[in-house]
Amino acid sequence: MPAIRKFQVTFDCAEPEHLARFWCEVLGYVVPPPPEGFDNWDDFRSAQPPERRGAWFACEDPTGAGPRLYFRRVPEGKAAKNRVHLDVRVATGLVGAERLAALEAECARLTPLGAVHVRTLYDGNDACIPMLDIEGNEFCLD
Repeated sequence: MPAIRKFQVTFDCAEPEHLARFWCEVLGYVVPPPPEGFDNWDDFRSAQPPERRGAWFACEDPTGAGPRLYFRRVPEGKAAKNRVHLDVRVATGLVGAERLAALEAECARLTPLGAVHVRTLYDGNDACIPMLDIEGNEFCLD
């Protein structure tokens, strides 16, 4: 049997720290401690050459169960629909109106953070809410 590999999910973006902190709020993730030898992230940033300051940031599941999220600055903007996206599972095991209500409540929590509600998909039993994060990356409340 092949070994199970840990992985991280990488986002190309314009503002790595801003986007990472948004996803911390969405997922309950935390910002990891700064790299060894630095007391805080500001000290780490200050030690970098100007062109590398703010080039990346990360967040992680405080329980260690979920993948690390890594955000790296790229010069180009988002040009097309994501081929891969995150499904934020907030209504697992729920159906019908109860599922829809849980998804709508999470949507209402995320929109003041800058998320954009794209539409609500509901067939009377199953529901999903496609959304955009603060840089226009698609994700779904599921």
